[in-house]
Amino acid sequence: MAGNTAAPTGARWSSKAAFVLAATGSAVGLGNLWRFPTEAGSNGGGAFVLFYVLFVVLIAAPLLLAESLIGRHGQRSTIASAVYLARQSGASPAWSLLAVIGLIANTAILTFYCVVAGWVVYFIGTSAADVFGAVSSGTPLAGAYAGDSVAQIQQLMPALFADPVLLVGLQLAFVAVTTWIVARGVKGGIEVAATWLMPAFFFLLIGITVYAAITGDFAAAVAFLFTPDFERALQPGVLSSALGQAFFSLSLGGGAMIAYGAYASRDTNLGQTSGMIAFADTSVAIIAGLAIFPIVFSVGMEPNAGPTLMFQTLPAAFHSMPGGAIVGLLFFVLALFAALTSSVSLLEISVGWVTEKFGTSRVKASIWIGVLVFLVGVVSALSFNVWADHRPIPFIPGFENAGWFDAIDGVTGKLLLPLSGLVTAIFIGWVADRQLVNAETGLSGGGLKVWRFLIAWLCPLAVAAILIIGLFPQLLG
Repeated sequence: MAGNTAAPTGARWSSKAAFVLAATGSAVGLGNLWRFPTEAGSNGGGAFVLFYVLFVVLIAAPLLLAESLIGRHGQRSTIASAVYLARQSGASPAWSLLAVIGLIANTAILTFYCVVAGWVVYFIGTSAADVFGAVSSGTPLAGAYAGDSVAQIQQLMPALFADPVLLVGLQLAFVAVTTWIVARGVKGGIEVAATWLMPAFFFLLIGITVYAAITGDFAAAVAFLFTPDFERALQPGVLSSALGQAFFSLSLGGGAMIAYGAYASRDTNLGQTSGMIAFADTSVAIIAGLAIFPIVFSVGMEPNAGPTLMFQTLPAAFHSMPGGAIVGLLFFVLALFAALTSSVSLLEISVGWVTEKFGTSRVKASIWIGVLVFLVGVVSALSFNVWADHRPIPFIPGFENAGWFDAIDGVTGKLLLPLSGLVTAIFIGWVADRQLVNAETGLSGGGLKVWRFLIAWLCPLAVAAILIIGLFPQLLG
């Protein structure tokens, strides 16, 4: 496992801008559009947002820089880069455990992520059929699904869940597209996808947010997102959810930033780019909240709908909104762009390791891992229908009633990603050669001192404490 110290990869981003776009694309995904509004709505709005932003600034951003420098220094796969830095620091290669945990976690995340992306594809199809049906019949475009009632619209998702063949087919289609992009390589596939998809994503997001501000209840959304209930904020579930969202959204703990950092040139200032990526990702999450919640509040719906917020509440809300048919279609296209840029980075981690470890071609490695991701993902897809009664880990506190989908999501988000982040913080803050690490950051003076303090002290202590609280909330009584 840890003995692999293969030669540096020859792949490189064509420019600093390409690296920032690709890394931002890795971070910006369904974690921003689906998971952030879901977590914010379920955890009291402002209370959750307060800690989410604090965790990004004080914990996630420093760790993002730490992961990026591991990759850029090693210029190998995630595991081999960690081994390389450990050996150059005179430390045990066993510290590559941080990358091993990350590789397992991100591959597991990709298995259910593709299932959720399949839902997005489904709603693109239903929204497009709605729009084209109205156009072909000469009916003026108004609200989404104009011929259906709200109750019928809200049954679209349960109907999808009840159809295992359709669920698995949509998942397969998304896995296939992701595999094709990664198989084309760093410049020909990943960079091209990010260069086209990310600008289109930002354009659509701003457009939909302006639409929500004009037609929705923007004041209620602002109050919900930025007025914290401090009593709610101190609840352990809010803390662990906010940290988990910071890790999930920024692709931390899974090795994505190690993998992408390995393709960065030596003249790229990782301190600057890490700050840009963290800022862009956090901004997108909050803007997504400002795009979604005004629409939800304007039609009198509740924000705490959970995972169905994006797939049941929003389509029903678009039904009552002017121009909702077109905006609904554009919203799910936006979500698809976000899903693709992130799924590509998740798959790249495993593909990079397989090509380096076994000397196989990128195409073969992409296909092998793509097939594995699909097969494991089928389990998550079937947990909504055929295997709905299966409880894979009832012996773990908090997961007694979790099906396969929720179990994989919970274990990766609440356990594996924070655990990998904890090992990374300890390794970079205390074990890795200080001069090597400092030289890779691109920071100097006070900025370097602050980052050293955060990565060595605050990050490991905070992640360890919240990891324990998230798993054992009863400790707080």
